[in-house]
Amino acid sequence: MRFRALLAACFVPLALAGCALQPMYAGGAAGAAGQALANVSVAPIQGRAGWLVANELRDRLSVGQSGGGVDDDSARYRLEVRLDDQLEGFGLLNDDTIGRERRTLRARYQLIDTADDSIVLDATAGSDVGIDVVSSEYAVIAAEQTALERLAGEVADRVVTRIALLGRESQ
Repeated sequence: MRFRALLAACFVPLALAGCALQPMYAGGAAGAAGQALANVSVAPIQGRAGWLVANELRDRLSVGQSGGGVDDDSARYRLEVRLDDQLEGFGLLNDDTIGRERRTLRARYQLIDTADDSIVLDATAGSDVGIDVVSSEYAVIAAEQTALERLAGEVADRVVTRIALLGRESQ
C-alpha cells in the first residue's frame, strides 16, 4: 500500500507538468491577463450600487500599476455596466412580519473596443446574500448596506476574472 502511494506521489507531478495548466496571472502586470486588465477604463455606473461597483472595478483593474489605473482617453477598452439591485423580503414570521431578506446584485457588462466601438465581451455576473431582519431598524439598514458593499466586491471580482480570462485566451 505504501509503495502505491509513493509511486503515485512520484508520477502525479510529472503528469501535471505535461498538462496545459498555467497560472492565469503568470507574468504579473506584463503577462497577458495583466495587459488586458491594464487597458480597461470603467464607464460611470448609475446609483449607489453603481458607484460601489465602479470603485471596486477600478481598484481591481489598477492592481500593479503605478499610476493607479488607466484614464478614459488612453484606454483600449471601455467597460460599460448596467446593474439590477433588488431587495426582497421572505420568510414570514408568526406575526406576519418579514424575518429574512435577500439582496441580489446582477450586472450586465460589455467590454467595448474603443478603436471601432465593437463589443468584445457581453456577459453577466451576479451574486446574492441573505439578511436577517431583526427588531432594530438601524441594524437592518446597516446589514443591507454591508451586504451591498460585499456584493459589489463579488460582482467586480467576477467581471475582472472574466476579462482576465479573455486576455489569456486572446494571447
